[in-house]
Amino acid sequence: MSNYFFERNKKSNEKLRQIVNTLPDFTIDYFIGIEQNTSPLTRLNYATDLAIFFYFLSGEILHKPIKSINLYDLNNIRSRDIELFLSFVTNFSKDGIEYQNGERGKARKLSAIKSLFKYLYKNDYISQDETSKVKSPKIHSKPIIHLDANEVSKLLNESENPTELNNREMAFNKITCIRDTALLSLFLGTGIRVSECVGLNVKDIDFENNAFKITRKGGNQTILYFSEEVSAPLKAWLEERSFWLKDKEQETALFISLQKKRISVRAVEKLVKKYSLTASPLKKITPHKLRSTYGTSLYQETGDIYIVAEVLGHKDVNTTKKHYASISEDIKRSVVNKVKLR
Repeated sequence: MSNYFFERNKKSNEKLRQIVNTLPDFTIDYFIGIEQNTSPLTRLNYATDLAIFFYFLSGEILHKPIKSINLYDLNNIRSRDIELFLSFVTNFSKDGIEYQNGERGKARKLSAIKSLFKYLYKNDYISQDETSKVKSPKIHSKPIIHLDANEVSKLLNESENPTELNNREMAFNKITCIRDTALLSLFLGTGIRVSECVGLNVKDIDFENNAFKITRKGGNQTILYFSEEVSAPLKAWLEERSFWLKDKEQETALFISLQKKRISVRAVEKLVKKYSLTASPLKKITPHKLRSTYGTSLYQETGDIYIVAEVLGHKDVNTTKKHYASISEDIKRSVVNKVKLR
């Protein structure tokens, strides 16, 4: 596993311990119990959502400090209390900060609560699981936002020869254009996730087979392949990278910042936003939208949802179908005259 994922897991575990120390003591057993089947980042997200849940119980239902909440209290929580919580998180204030949650935010929080109650009930900590009576909020599907062929071309052209950047951005581009073009090409040519991209090391790239090794969500490793259109800018960047790191050759990251350290997820997000404002000003383009652009193009070219699911790293092909259902309509129309009756 690359240093990036090791450090990310380490930081997640540190933050997890900090949050768990503020929660009721019985949650310690829960997080130990789910450790073998979840990633540190998943457990951290659960802890963050459970902290809000116990904040609600403490102030609105039980009227006692969070650390004083015990299993007897939890055993007396009813499904209506959990439904009240889902209503509460629509808009609430905590530590002077205002928070909002839509259907997806509520569904994620309910998932964390269900996981806790299910574990406690299964292991005889509580006598009933009231969360089984609570329906998850209905999630309305969003249309896929992706770039069309002309917008993809504009995006890459803008990173190579910018026309709309301000003076400060233009000065940065003169230094980073080779790196930025390679990074954007990798997104658009492989559908890689942003975390997978920043986690790449130089040793993960194999130009002989135009392949690279990535660490997927959950820690599994797999090999993806890229075309010559991706290979060329990657080779150009590796040559440029050697000049950046003359005094720091020990850095293993494929993509580095101007500080000669592994580039961050936030920096990549800002980079994509900067160039996409020119290529597609009406669309809010993120690294994930570049991933969707690749998935859309791959599905349109192959018509094979299973290939798309495999390349994008979806564990369940239904996830892929859900995201690309609208595109399948275009494919069905395009083949209407393929089968001849006479």
